[in-house]
Amino acid sequence: MEYGLIGEKLTHSFSKDIHEQLADYTYDITPLTREELPSFMEKHEFKAINVTIPYKQTVIPYIDVMNDSAKAIGAVNTIVNKDGKLYGYNTDYYGFLYMCRHNGVELKDKKVLVLGNGGASKAVCAVVRNENAAECIIVDIVPAEGVITYEECLAKHTDVDIIINTSPVGMYPKVDASPLDLTAFTRCTAVLDVIYNPLTTKLTAQARELGMTGVNGLEMLVAQAKYAVEFFLDTRIDDSVIDGIYKKLYEEKNN
Repeated sequence: MEYGLIGEKLTHSFSKDIHEQLADYTYDITPLTREELPSFMEKHEFKAINVTIPYKQTVIPYIDVMNDSAKAIGAVNTIVNKDGKLYGYNTDYYGFLYMCRHNGVELKDKKVLVLGNGGASKAVCAVVRNENAAECIIVDIVPAEGVITYEECLAKHTDVDIIINTSPVGMYPKVDASPLDLTAFTRCTAVLDVIYNPLTTKLTAQARELGMTGVNGLEMLVAQAKYAVEFFLDTRIDDSVIDGIYKKLYEEKNN
């Protein structure tokens, strides 16, 4: 493999379609078990790869040089092999920022709820904080420092303005699942879900039914891929390509 994606379960991935529209290379989808990952990373017989669930933090010990934003976020989703040294980046940050701005979702001074505490959550929280949100509350099923439970969320934080799902709940094939019932969140104006398969998750569908803005993760996926290709090939690509690929892909997958 020269270019491609690694992760644990990748049958849902649209990344091959996107990368091969953005650049002239073959992009391979390579699922790896937790046991296979160390050998793959130690050999690093690739030119550049993307990393997805659940390895965005697991790969960090294998990285020789992390750029400042990846270091600050604490997660890597893009790795480039330069003369045998591995360079780590995080394009989820830029992809999520594009998604917010393109959909007119203003984070400044807002109370924001982030569902999930994995690699994508770290990039999303960095955007939320850098865009000067009033508060960023992280909710997860696994207890951790600075993370609250869903029970505490429902007891104390139903007054949030924006909800962002970074958990895998609702992702294909378990499309009937939703991480949260939105009916209690009467002040919420926008729900952003980083899941892109299905194109409309149960969570974003409910958001729209309740009159909230509901945005799925396909735009973020295309945008972060565009930024990843820039690192892969040391080039610049105009942001205008993102919307064209997004619309084409949405139409194909929706049919």
